[in-house]
Amino acid sequence: MRKLCPNSEREHALETVLEVPLPDETAGFALSCNSNNANAAARLKNVTAWMRSQIRDRSMQVSSSLSRGAELQLMLGVIGAPLLSHPVRHHSSIVGTGIKDDPIEASMAKYIVQQYVAAAGGDNALGKVTSMYAMGKLHMKSSSSCGNSNSSRSGGETGGFVLWQQRPNLWCIELVVSGCKITAGSDGKVAWRQTPWQHAHASRGPPRPLRRCIQGLDPKSTADLFSDAIWVGEKTVSGHDCFVLRVDTEAGSLQARSSGQVEVVRHTTWGYFSQKTGLLVQIEDSHLLKIQGSDSKDSVFWETNMESSLGDYRTIEGVNIAHSGRTSASLLRSSGARACEGRGHTKSLMVETWEIEEVDFNIVGLSMDCFLPPADLKEQEEEKVKEQKKVKETKGSCDVSANNARPLGGVKAQGGTGAWFGPVRVMAIDSEDGDI
Repeated sequence: MRKLCPNSEREHALETVLEVPLPDETAGFALSCNSNNANAAARLKNVTAWMRSQIRDRSMQVSSSLSRGAELQLMLGVIGAPLLSHPVRHHSSIVGTGIKDDPIEASMAKYIVQQYVAAAGGDNALGKVTSMYAMGKLHMKSSSSCGNSNSSRSGGETGGFVLWQQRPNLWCIELVVSGCKITAGSDGKVAWRQTPWQHAHASRGPPRPLRRCIQGLDPKSTADLFSDAIWVGEKTVSGHDCFVLRVDTEAGSLQARSSGQVEVVRHTTWGYFSQKTGLLVQIEDSHLLKIQGSDSKDSVFWETNMESSLGDYRTIEGVNIAHSGRTSASLLRSSGARACEGRGHTKSLMVETWEIEEVDFNIVGLSMDCFLPPADLKEQEEEKVKEQKKVKETKGSCDVSANNARPLGGVKAQGGTGAWFGPVRVMAIDSEDGDI
């Protein structure tokens, strides 16, 4: 908005043009050099208020952009490339001669898994698959709630993924959502992940399979996962009458995934198998983390629950593969004494719908080199190995020196204090280490 102001210093001088980007509804006043101090103060106040509103709008846009990035980071971290609860052991035959000796719950589970193997294509077809390639597209959306307040973002994020797998524990996935790419994989020795906000890092504990493979893409690994399950009942899921199998993670696996301040309390997986078709209809898993604080009241609990429904089964080279599905995840945070009082809860909900576009088996040229971790992760692992060797060598030299030490009798302290020093140890010094 332009306003002309006469030049009071020079009578015949040109008028001064003031360009102020004020909206017409905000500028309910006239800029004039003949106005008094009160009008000038009012104009200054209006201009200041407008500038503050512009700054506030820009900050809200920046905050919205940051919150969108945080939501995308959370979604990719939780449902982008999650791992199974524990390593999967290969079973050549699900049903053996000792099934009669198992408890009824375990015997029922093995029978249900055997029916699933038959529905998925049979042992012969599944046994011929040595590697797999899959490409798909997905859509993610999230919402959060804190106490009585809820917030959700409309639209969501879209993307796609490419997955390679080679048995037994070799897999790699590249996932891109709204321009943000994450890469994860396993070379059979270590499972790793690399994101734009974090360098390549290894997962704690032994390498575990990718959960996305169990979502209808790898029936053999699914059968191996539930071969040690127990039957816990029946349930109707999406109009299907299903048998429910449960797999509990052993304490050793939980301990291997825990660290000094982070404890994996539990991780349980459920599988829902259709009584009519024998196929896997839904898979759920829940795990609880405890982050130790300075005090027991300061501990924070993170509970993650994921539920994946599978559908659109199609036969590819004799193997039944689920070509679409929906995964919903809830992330619940509770902390300290407030958790016992029912307060201090923060819950985030995430939903992913996915569709498989291409699937192929027994990929030619897929070798071990395709599953190698990033170079910086190798350097980190090598540095850790070197540090561990140094610690062992230092500890070993200290133990040898302590064993060779000769204790002497107590030496009375000088100075009249009457105190006695503790036992003195004399250690031999190698002259080659340096001149004395």
